[in-house]
Amino acid sequence: MNYPNGKKSSSLVNRNKIKKTTTFSNRGMTLEEDINNTNMYYRTTNAAIIHKKPTPVQIVNVDYPKRSAAVIKEAYFKQASTTDYNGIYRGKYIDFEAKETKNKTSFPLSNVHEHQINHMRSVVEHEGICFILVRFASYNQTFFFPALKLFPYWDSQFNSGRKSIPYQDIKNNGIEVPVHYPAQVDYLKVIDQLYF
Repeated sequence: MNYPNGKKSSSLVNRNKIKKTTTFSNRGMTLEEDINNTNMYYRTTNAAIIHKKPTPVQIVNVDYPKRSAAVIKEAYFKQASTTDYNGIYRGKYIDFEAKETKNKTSFPLSNVHEHQINHMRSVVEHEGICFILVRFASYNQTFFFPALKLFPYWDSQFNSGRKSIPYQDIKNNGIEVPVHYPAQVDYLKVIDQLYF
């Protein structure tokens, strides 16, 4: 028997359960989910107001098999998005991008897009706090890397430079973000340390 949401009842799932080897690596949520939960905690405690920016999408074709089950069949991005998150903290505008990589030795710059870099430059020019959060999934480490430190790496790749930022450079020039509950990615602690 399935529930209306498509999930099987727990008794049926338990009977048909296939034995799996339990693994504890990467059992946490993705970086985005961790940040969303942290931001909710920040809003709940009135520490900061920071939200994930919605991606602007133009819906073109929708299938209505029944009124309560509309299915989007075709949609397009209206425009290139800027960064993932923005908001305000202690009177300062906050704007950042979140990236996760399984690469152990470097962060590929191909994970960031030119329009995002242009947006970040504008934020910095207007004295906003702008950065990227980079999670190295293999090490379960998340780093706060200020946009001002990102720009030279970005520019260098177009002048025969590396197309990635070495892990060691991010570790040395960034700040590892504290992980604890309920602020799973407590980047405000790093902002306090660097800016206030």
